[in-house]
Amino acid sequence: GEDSRSFHISIQGTPLSIASVGETYSVTAVAGGQLILECPEDAVPPPHIEWHWEGSPLREDARRRVLAEGRFLQIRAVGAADGGEYSCRATNALGDTSLRVQVEVHG
Repeated sequence: GEDSRSFHISIQGTPLSIASVGETYSVTAVAGGQLILECPEDAVPPPHIEWHWEGSPLREDARRRVLAEGRFLQIRAVGAADGGEYSCRATNALGDTSLRVQVEVHG
């Protein structure tokens, strides 16, 4: 059978006023499962969202996809190499903010 697990991170509120800005969240993923990270985007005007992994722009591939104009990052068939620090940066005319998530993969 197929074992499907998804992890969901949602930080509510307007990106430009995240109280915990600068804080790093930690998530544990199970190898072989699916990981979905969410970047908040309730700001007006809607922000432009960029995802980074280990400080470099995230490159999408068959397993890593950015969905809903940047709001979600989906990683399928998570492996040990997918661990590390992910961050999303939301930018609009009023400013920008970023959210960091440290992902650990357990086999």
